Amino acid sequence: MNPAISIVTPSFRQLNWLRLAVASVADQSGVEVEHIVQDAGSEGIEECIRLLRCSRLKLQIEEDAGMYDAINRGLSKAAGEICGWLNCDEQYLPGTLAHVANFFAASPEIDILFGHALVTDSRGKALAYRQAILPSPSHIRLSHLNTFSCATFFRKRIWENYHLPSEWKSIGDAVWMHDLLKAGARAEVMPKLLSIFSLTGANLSTDNPVSVAEKKRWLAREDAPAQSCPAMHVALHRLKKFLAGAYRKRNVAYQIYLLSSPERRVPFSIRNVGGAWKTQETMERTSAL
Repeated sequence: MNPAISIVTPSFRQLNWLRLAVASVADQSGVEVEHIVQDAGSEGIEECIRLLRCSRLKLQIEEDAGMYDAINRGLSKAAGEICGWLNCDEQYLPGTLAHVANFFAASPEIDILFGHALVTDSRGKALAYRQAILPSPSHIRLSHLNTFSCATFFRKRIWENYHLPSEWKSIGDAVWMHDLLKAGARAEVMPKLLSIFSLTGANLSTDNPVSVAEKKRWLAREDAPAQSCPAMHVALHRLKKFLAGAYRKRNVAYQIYLLSSPERRVPFSIRNVGGAWKTQETMERTSAL
């Protein structure tokens, strides 16, 4: 029987964090899942996967042309109707994949699902609650993609028509989502916390030189929207977030794997977690305190 959901994890030299991501997929219940780790040749990867002893896990080792090419390679092998990708520095919360499978089963008209995500420091403490709102192509193009890939799921059929653009090294997910929405893909938000993104100290920030250069190149293309009022799109997006309650503080309880506890989830209960975005630099400084 084919799995209901296929998850791809692009991997290269992050075996400690990969172990946590794998564990967060391995303990998902109530749904048939396959987990494809697409590794570019990390030293020790085969032994790492062998020690995990996860029946859901399929290891693929081959050279790739970057993260998005690795994701495409993994998705080409996926058997599930519903897909997503989970980077090594991310985890699913308990029950996430069952919620996702049930949503798609009840909503055959929906192509893409977004959920909420939590940003944590390397020790698992919540730093920001990222409530998803539906992204718009104009805001993605002129500002950024406001949703997290670890809380994004999609029907494989739309990927088959629109592969992730692997010519981009940093903004490929934003370009891909922009093109999907422009092409008429139907999206919805699940108002539920689905995943976490950990600040490991080695994350690729959104303002790194590669991202900045690629954003400029993308905006310079002929099909780019008029850039006379980018602030208007940003302000409208922030108003939508405010009206949706995305900036309010909230108390959150969650269970995740840690480097100090790779075999058992550790429960957290954090009060007054804000929803406002903090920069990568601020988060890393906070994490180090």
